[in-house]
Amino acid sequence: MSVETDVPEYSSPLRKLVPFFRKSRDGWKRKCLDVKRNNKLLQNQVRAVEHSRDWWKQQAQERKRRIQELETELQKISAAD
Repeated sequence: MSVETDVPEYSSPLRKLVPFFRKSRDGWKRKCLDVKRNNKLLQNQVRAVEHSRDWWKQQAQERKRRIQELETELQKISAAD
């Protein structure tokens, strides 16, 4: 029983091919890791911006409610005069 493999026949010697393939593999792995790291940083930044936006929105709503309360109080005081 013979096992056939689909290994291409290279004309260059293996001593040259192995370092070339290793360098190529290491290059795309490094590129992938860099992209993953950058993606993680951007996700963290988006999360921080969303948190900040929600905080500022809450602060604006609280201040708006407080202004309305003070205006109502001022109207009551003005009406009493």
